[in-house]
Amino acid sequence: MPSFSTAAIVDGTLWTLGAFSVATWGLILVKGIQHLRVSHFNRVYNKVFWRASDLQAASELSGYSGPAARVALAGFSTLREADVGTTVHDLEHTGDRQELLDRRLRQQMQKERGALESGLAVLATIGSTAPFVGLFGTVWGIMHALQDISKSGSASLDVVAGPIGEALIATAIGIAVAVPAVIAYNFFLRRNKVIWAFLDDFATDFVHLALKTSFIIKRPVGRPAEEGIAAPQVKRPVAELHRDPAHAKGAHA
Repeated sequence: MPSFSTAAIVDGTLWTLGAFSVATWGLILVKGIQHLRVSHFNRVYNKVFWRASDLQAASELSGYSGPAARVALAGFSTLREADVGTTVHDLEHTGDRQELLDRRLRQQMQKERGALESGLAVLATIGSTAPFVGLFGTVWGIMHALQDISKSGSASLDVVAGPIGEALIATAIGIAVAVPAVIAYNFFLRRNKVIWAFLDDFATDFVHLALKTSFIIKRPVGRPAEEGIAAPQVKRPVAELHRDPAHAKGAHA
């Protein structure tokens, strides 16, 4: 086997492990910031939500972000949509108000779960494959070292220890890359379970609160209609229409 190809494979293995390490620490930084923000936003909105006088007052809260706020927004939008009524008749809008609310809350929670779990598959892959990638580089390095030893015609410890010791560096680097990835994966997986349990409890409490109001939430005065929902048309009395100058002018014309 040519020594050039063997050296290239070992170098490629080390570069691959280096890329794995950069990706691991980059994901740890990004996911760490994400979880700090999520925990802060959830804590702030949960405190403000439960301090509201009733569910109607809670529906008028604005300017908040985070998974809990988005789940609540999905619930309030669904209740307003059911209250106003919709001309769309499809499977998405079938069922009574509670079924529709449960479905929308579950869909929003799945979106939040997907955002929280993004990147974890990469950490799991790096944690499980990095040791084997390093071992692969070690095997090829040892093969290269043995070829050089056979060419030198000497099998003394001084000749064998150096090349084989250098080849074992790939395995050590592979383990060093895998350990942070596995620890980070387990940590963020645990944090995701805690956040998911919080959102699940929040959605359950939201449904119970909506049940007490008969699943009716009024839109605040001056707030535009939700996207895709037409505002209710208020019919004016006929007598009032005749008193309207514009209407009377059009009628005489």
